[in-house]
Amino acid sequence: MLDAIRSIEARRELISLLGGAAAAWPFAAHAQQSAVPVIGLVNAGSREASASRVAAFRKGLNEAGYVEGQNVTVEYHWLDGQYDRLPSLMEGLVRRRVAVIASPGSNPAALAAKAATTTIPIVFGVGEDPVKLGLVASLARPGGNATGINFFAQEVAVKRLGLLHQLVPKAVRVVVMVNAANTPTAEATLRDVPDAARAIGLQIQILNASTSREIEAAFATLARDRAEALLVASDGFFVSRRVQFAVLAVRDAIPAIYATRDYPEVGGLMSYGTDALDPWHQVGIYTGQILKGAKPGAPGLEPGTR
Repeated sequence: MLDAIRSIEARRELISLLGGAAAAWPFAAHAQQSAVPVIGLVNAGSREASASRVAAFRKGLNEAGYVEGQNVTVEYHWLDGQYDRLPSLMEGLVRRRVAVIASPGSNPAALAAKAATTTIPIVFGVGEDPVKLGLVASLARPGGNATGINFFAQEVAVKRLGLLHQLVPKAVRVVVMVNAANTPTAEATLRDVPDAARAIGLQIQILNASTSREIEAAFATLARDRAEALLVASDGFFVSRRVQFAVLAVRDAIPAIYATRDYPEVGGLMSYGTDALDPWHQVGIYTGQILKGAKPGAPGLEPGTR
């Protein structure tokens, strides 16, 4: 009889222990989940047009010892050209205290991140001198919380114009298409290209497009005005609409030059610029090193060029 009572008490104790463990499981799972660092990745383009870039970023993370879905979480935020979303988006990332903000291939995203936080590490991939943009104090001693890669998309804009002129030397009326919503890149293009055009006897017409419909309308304008050549400024949203650009340029029989090889790969005429995948790869490596404890701008993580 005594043994039977002891057996019943033992079973009750076991059930009580199991119940307590079950109640604790959600808290343990939550603690484990919250321990996984979160990267907020922000880009001006679209998810559909950025698969190869994301793969390059993940490759960089992997080389630093991080595998998405295992020991790191990546939140992808695709603007699809809606740059006005940046302030609230960055505010949300800062409020939730993500581990790193990565902005490969987007000057506006990098600048918005810099304006939003002085503490969360930022890894940028920009197409212009990061010192000139105000992202870092200097390349050797960046200071602050930001580092990354300059892939020289903007510095070679004048070179693109020269190549376009060589391709169609008889062309005089050249359209330069910019995305005014991408203020840093648009301003830099309008600062550098018109003077270079006048120096070689070209007449420049500036057209702005910030949506797919505006791209269509801009092509209608350049066809009506009988433009003889087209230079498309560097812009992440434009890259996501590269097929549209290629199709419209062929339809209107206008020679065009672009910033990256993404356009010729889908039928565009020509491009001049750095490999668009390499900056994403390098941003992935930098991000992984920071997750491991390195500080932005530390030896080996200074702002670089590609």
